[in-house]
Amino acid sequence: MNVILASTLLVAFAEIGDKTMLLAIILAARFRAPWQIIAGIFAATIVNHALAAWAGAEIAGLLDGYWFRLAVAIGFLAMAAWTLVPDTMDDDADDKPARFGVFLTTTIAFFAAEMGDKTQIATVALGARYHAVSLVAIGTTLGMMIANVPAVFLGDRITRIVPLKWMRIAAALIFAILGALAIRDLLV
Repeated sequence: MNVILASTLLVAFAEIGDKTMLLAIILAARFRAPWQIIAGIFAATIVNHALAAWAGAEIAGLLDGYWFRLAVAIGFLAMAAWTLVPDTMDDDADDKPARFGVFLTTTIAFFAAEMGDKTQIATVALGARYHAVSLVAIGTTLGMMIANVPAVFLGDRITRIVPLKWMRIAAALIFAILGALAIRDLLV
C-alpha cells in the first residue's frame, strides 16, 4: 500500500501547475465536456504510466546494482529541483477544431504531453525503485486524476485557489525525501 500512496502523493503534488494540468484547464474551457475530458485523461495516463512504470522496472532489472540505484536516487533529487521550475503551455493549438472529438483529442493530447514530462519520468523512477509496475501505475494515475479532475471542473479558477508555488515546493520535498531514502538504502 505504501507504493500506491507514495506514487499517488508524489504525482498529485508534482502535477499541480504542470503542463498537463494547464492542458486540462485549456481543454475544459474549450470543450465544456468534463466527463469526456476526464475519461481521456484517465485513458492516456493509465497507458502512459503503466508503460513508464514497466520501463523503469525493466531497466532496473537489467541494471540493478549500486551505480544504477545511485543514479535513481540522484534522479529523484534532480526531479526535486526540476519540480521547482514552473511549466507553461504553448498557445499555438488553441484555435484548432477538435477533429477527433473531445475524448480522443484529450487522450492524444495528454498522452503526447506526458512524454518526457516530470510525472512520466517520476513514474519511470518509481518503477525502478519499487519494481511494482501495477501498483506504481495505479498510484501515479490516481495522483494525476486527483490533480486534474478539479482542474477540469474548476478551470482557471483553480490557479487562483491553489498556491502553485507551495505545491511545487511540496512536490520537490517529496522527490527529495525519496532521493534521500534511496541514498540511505544504498548506505545500509
